[in-house]
Amino acid sequence: MFENLTERFDRAFKVLKGHGQITEINVAETLKEVRRALLEADVSFNTAKAFSSRIKEKALGQNVLNSISPGQLLVKITQEELTELMGSEKSEINLSGSPCIILMSGLQGSGKTTFSGKLANYLKNKKNKKPLLVACDVYRPAAIDQLHIVGEGIGVEVFSDKEEKNPLNIAKAGVKFAKDNGFNLVIIDTAGRLAVDDVMMKEIADLKDIIKPTETLFVVDSMTGQDAVNTAKAFNEKVDFDGVVLTKLDGDTRGGAALSIKSIVNKPIKFIGTGEKMDALDVFHPDRMADRILGMGDVVSLVERAQEQFDEESAKKLHRKIKKNKFDFNDFRDQIGQIKKMGGVKDIASMIPGMKKAMNGNEVDENSFLPILAMIDSMTPKEREFPDSINMQRKKRIALGSGNEINEVNKLMKQFNQTKKMMKLMSNKQNMMNMMKQFKKMGGKMPM
Repeated sequence: MFENLTERFDRAFKVLKGHGQITEINVAETLKEVRRALLEADVSFNTAKAFSSRIKEKALGQNVLNSISPGQLLVKITQEELTELMGSEKSEINLSGSPCIILMSGLQGSGKTTFSGKLANYLKNKKNKKPLLVACDVYRPAAIDQLHIVGEGIGVEVFSDKEEKNPLNIAKAGVKFAKDNGFNLVIIDTAGRLAVDDVMMKEIADLKDIIKPTETLFVVDSMTGQDAVNTAKAFNEKVDFDGVVLTKLDGDTRGGAALSIKSIVNKPIKFIGTGEKMDALDVFHPDRMADRILGMGDVVSLVERAQEQFDEESAKKLHRKIKKNKFDFNDFRDQIGQIKKMGGVKDIASMIPGMKKAMNGNEVDENSFLPILAMIDSMTPKEREFPDSINMQRKKRIALGSGNEINEVNKLMKQFNQTKKMMKLMSNKQNMMNMMKQFKKMGGKMPM
């Protein structure tokens, strides 16, 4: 996400490279590039202009320390301003009420139904809620069926009434059903509507007045850029929603909606959708997103994702094997499985500081693990357990069985041995202590 913006910002800060101090001239040149980057990202002119002015004001008012270059200082100020622009800090969803009622609103095709399922899945697994999905889209063909399929996939019950054509009646009946059957969370999926459609806008406003939801969320397709921001403004005037959900952020290389929407409607971005799977949902952290936009990675989110997939018993077993130097291809395959569960390879790579620059514009192939898994699957159980037994003859058979060349098998063996060494290194407490000391010396920042 935000690839174009990241590249343009990187180019802008290169203007200051080699300069010993910040001056009005070199800052103006850099900020001209920053402003262009924002405009190309589909950020409104007024927002881009105000953003650049704030950075200039802060930059010219600071002395550059000997240990910090002008470029580093401007990156720091830009990171702070980006964070402020997107909402300063994360905004928690309100889960009070018995039951808690969350009302979805948004345009047609924005991804409301899919997000309703993702949110139900997230709150069920992370907040121990018992959710009920309520199908109130009576206009779109097969919308009710779609929500039932989504609910079935995540193990969440769906309330619907195909005979009833009034969404208000369905919503009221759904809330009553939830109260009578022990559900403590109700998520109401409504029909998509156009901001210019007065009748449909009145319907969602009436629905909010009658149901009195704990939280009203506006779901918007981030790829629509400035149009998304304008639509959010129109919806907010009619519905006065509590927060924004940006869907399809994984396909948005510009980032205009994420950068503009908070400053225009003064409502926080609460969640972002980063893929099609039901677990591809993240709480929105403005500071972490600012880091990613500036190519600084997002180590905290990466660690959180890893912890979600963390199996304590398996980890202890793996640790014992590593200490005995018995890490094998079965373990290697399991580690690949853990990485795949964490999300797309491209998304994970963007969370590692400096990775974008190191890749030098090369695309990450989401299927890059498939040849590796095919080679491991072509090994015999003995070969997987005892990698040292794999000689040239066995390599040829593995290559043939997996549809790869012999040099690919050699590459795999090299990757495996490097991973094994790294695992051994990290299992040693003294080595880990030394790494942590180095980490603290850098002020808790990952090396760029």
